Amino acid sequence: MSLKKQQNRKRRHKRVRAKIFGTKNCPRLVVFRSNKYVVLQLVDDESKRTILAANDIGENKGKKNLTKTESAYKTGEEMAKLAKGKKIEKVVFDRGGYAFHGRVKAVAEGARAGGLKF
Repeated sequence: MSLKKQQNRKRRHKRVRAKIFGTKNCPRLVVFRSNKYVVLQLVDDESKRTILAANDIGENKGKKNLTKTESAYKTGEEMAKLAKGKKIEKVVFDRGGYAFHGRVKAVAEGARAGGLKF
């Protein structure tokens, strides 16, 4: 990714972060998207700690026929399942400066299908 694209994404992420804040009861669901993988975190901004994390790096090893979007959807569902185990039902979605399209949208749909509300 070129430096200009990275700087623009960081600028957009700063703008998004100025408007949303995660708490212990309603943490922030952060999305990081690389060229190959999707990494998700539930963050409590009050105590500045990561509550849970999930990624699709291990998911792709056994299932070569999944597209990146399908893998992102499964990762969103997995995150919702882990959050339910910690009794978290409501989150704030942080798209990380990325457009709400493609894999980022698939993560959100997977998390909603798993039972998270945002």
